[in-house]
Amino acid sequence: MDEIKIIADNRERNLDILEGLSGSGILLSFAQLPVGDYVLSERMCVERKTVRDFESSIISARLFDQLERLGGAYGKPILLLEGDDSEFTMGRNVILGAIISVYSDYNVQVIRSKDSKETVSVLARLAEREQGEKRVPRMLGSKRAFTNSQWQVLILSSIPGIGPKLAKSLISRFKTIKNVVSAEPDELMKVDKIGEKKAEKIYEILNAEFSESDG
Repeated sequence: MDEIKIIADNRERNLDILEGLSGSGILLSFAQLPVGDYVLSERMCVERKTVRDFESSIISARLFDQLERLGGAYGKPILLLEGDDSEFTMGRNVILGAIISVYSDYNVQVIRSKDSKETVSVLARLAEREQGEKRVPRMLGSKRAFTNSQWQVLILSSIPGIGPKLAKSLISRFKTIKNVVSAEPDELMKVDKIGEKKAEKIYEILNAEFSESDG
């Protein structure tokens, strides 16, 4: 087999991973990737996130933007989630819901690794398998400016239990996020697939006062 190659985003700052890949005999090249952190073939790209990064991107809704573009560019998109379960600070149901959404709403496969050393092993094995089938790394995708409507869907999608399809249904009915926030539970229930419990949870999240102890 020819030398295994991986294209890494030139903003990647984890030297343990970069040195680990290079030390494994993998030929690294660097570029400013439009999507993802590591390109392993023309169909496979990996977005790597530590547990802390993952939680931060859920809160900001950045996660869903990244995954939508990743899945739009590559046939085999992967989210590599690095870290131990004990590192999570969010509730288990929130994390589980986000992971399920990653796969069911964005068709992105989630792979776990316990640390950077295991991340190196996962990346190397995936690249070896892909390139053993004569698939070569190729940059795909492009950066794009989101429209207001797309941002509205992304913001609503960050609420637990609301994926992109339901977010579109909400914004289509209520027209603005302000109207969604102002809607009473019985109004929210008029949207298909929003039952009483989900409507009450959405209302609670959107109208609760912020508390430092919760954040």
